[in-house]
Amino acid sequence: MPTLSLNEAQEAVTLALRAAGANALMAEAAARALVLAEAQGLASHGLSRVGQYAAHLRNGRVDGNAVPELRHAKGGAVLIDAHDGLAFAACERAVSEGIARAREVGISIAAVTNSHHCGVVVDHLRPVAEAGMVGLGFANSPAAMPAAGGRHPIFGTNPVAAIFPRRGADPLMIDLSLSEVARGKLMVAAKEGRAIPLGWALDRDGQPTTDPKAGMEGSMLPIGAVSSPKGAMLALTVELLVTALIGANFGFEASSFFVDEGNRPRIGQAFIVIDPAALAGSAVYLDRVEVLVTEMLRDDGVRLPGARREQLRRRAQEHGLSVPDSVLKQLAHE
Repeated sequence: MPTLSLNEAQEAVTLALRAAGANALMAEAAARALVLAEAQGLASHGLSRVGQYAAHLRNGRVDGNAVPELRHAKGGAVLIDAHDGLAFAACERAVSEGIARAREVGISIAAVTNSHHCGVVVDHLRPVAEAGMVGLGFANSPAAMPAAGGRHPIFGTNPVAAIFPRRGADPLMIDLSLSEVARGKLMVAAKEGRAIPLGWALDRDGQPTTDPKAGMEGSMLPIGAVSSPKGAMLALTVELLVTALIGANFGFEASSFFVDEGNRPRIGQAFIVIDPAALAGSAVYLDRVEVLVTEMLRDDGVRLPGARREQLRRRAQEHGLSVPDSVLKQLAHE
C-alpha cells in the first residue's frame, strides 16, 4: 500500500478538489480537514470523501466559487453563510469569530448556514482549545434516523462534539454521532463488501439489516434505540439548534450525501465557545480538570477521549499515511 506524507496527501486532495471546480480557499480548507481525519484513523471522514465532494462540485450540489460571508452579528452571536460551498472554510471562519467574541464577552455561539458535510466536528474545535477555551459543536445532516416511534428518516445522524483544554497535555476531545454508529461506517463497509452488525440500521421497510447498502437506503438507528427514545430526543434537540435558529435546512429537506446528484443540502453547524476566565477563572478550571482526569485514570483500562486519535495523528506526522490503491486512483482521476 503506497505511503504519502501529510503534505503530499493534502496537496493531492487540494488538486483533486480544484480540478472538480472548488476555489483555492475551499479546496485547501477541505484538504486540511480530510487529511487530519485520515491521520486520526477516521477513514469514513477522510480521503474516502474526496470523490463524493468532487462529484457534488461537478454536479452543482456545491458551488465551487462560494466564499463564506458574515451575515449577522450581535454581541456573542454570529452567523456565517457558507453560500452552498463545502463547509470547512465557513466553519473555520465561524470558529475564529467565536473565539474572538468569547474573549470579549465570555461566551459565544457561531453558526454556519447554507452548508454541506462538515467532517469531524471536534476537529473544528481544536483552535478553541489552543486558545485555552472550552468548545461545543453541533451539526445536522441529511435524513438518516426516524423520530422516536417512527419509521421514516427525518433527522440526520447529528453529531455532537466537545473539547476541554488541559494544562500541559492534549485536550479531552469528545465526538459522537447520535446514531448507533456514524453513517460513514456503512459507506466504508459497503465499499469493502462487509456486513454490519444488527442494531446499526434498518432497511427501507423498517426491518433490521446487516447489509450496509440496505441500511444506507433505509435508516440508521439512534443510540440506545432498542430500549429508549433518548437518542432520538437528542437528535431532535441538535436538529432544532442548527436549523431553526439559523435558517438552515432540516435533514429531511436535504438530499443524501451518498448520491452524486440531488439538491444543495444547505444544512447547519453551530459552535459554542466558553472562556473559563469569565467564570471561576482559567487556573481554577485547569486545576479541576486535572482532579477529574486523575480520578478517571485510577481505573486500569480507562482511555481519555481523543487520546488514541492523537497517537495516530502523531504517528502519521512521522510516518505518513498508508493510502489504498483505490483511493490513490480516485485522487488521480478526480
